[in-house]
Amino acid sequence: SKMSDELLYEVKGRTAQVTLNRAAKRNALSRTLMTEFLAHLDRAESDDEVRVVCIAGAGGTFCAGADLGGAFNQDEEGFLPGAREFARLLARLAGFGKPTVAKVHGPCLAGGLGLMLACDIVVAADEAWFSAPEVNVGIFPMMVGALLFRNVGRKKAMELVLTGRRVAAAEAEAMGLITQVVAAAALDSRVEETVALLGEKSPSALRMGKEAFHAMADMPFEEAMDFLCGELGRVVATEDAAEGMAAFREKRKPRFGGGKE
Repeated sequence: SKMSDELLYEVKGRTAQVTLNRAAKRNALSRTLMTEFLAHLDRAESDDEVRVVCIAGAGGTFCAGADLGGAFNQDEEGFLPGAREFARLLARLAGFGKPTVAKVHGPCLAGGLGLMLACDIVVAADEAWFSAPEVNVGIFPMMVGALLFRNVGRKKAMELVLTGRRVAAAEAEAMGLITQVVAAAALDSRVEETVALLGEKSPSALRMGKEAFHAMADMPFEEAMDFLCGELGRVVATEDAAEGMAAFREKRKPRFGGGKE
């Protein structure tokens, strides 16, 4: 079946570049985009020419996260199918057998943070910023948390998800959220150097090493993802979440009531 234009896939040398291509929607993750992303990962995995996968975003934003008006709305189709597809994508990317590099040129938030954290190496421009703002609309970044808490120390990770505040690239690098920050003008060349370096390594050594490190994480990752999907379902069903998402759509401040579930 023909792919949509929500993602661009291009093989250059030993690198498969996957570009989120919904610039008008700040590269928000639609169901179509996530399903096609999984298909592109299968394609990159089975192509022996491809040694490295690089993920980038078109337009000004790297990724604004879930498409709240589309994939993750609270209509009759329900929230969970979109969430499960997102969980599948994060788990697939995190356990991918070839090295992955995220090239973050602009804002990276919510589900976009998960996508970036699932990659092995993240190179960001100094003007990029990061946040987990789900709490502002009465939700919580459940599945993103599985990756966040495996990458960043507990205090910093908890502050990010509880406050939803923006973190500048330099601070993100200092807390271990990303690999390195470079001047915006140097981003392309630094990423090219990085993928070239990875492309020279033994594919089997990289795959076996990644698999070993992935296997030794405490709670099995798939199990954690499954559990967190259910937890997201619970928080999304609250009155506060309904109010938060309505306020988001109506571009107003939410009026949260608290306790009701």
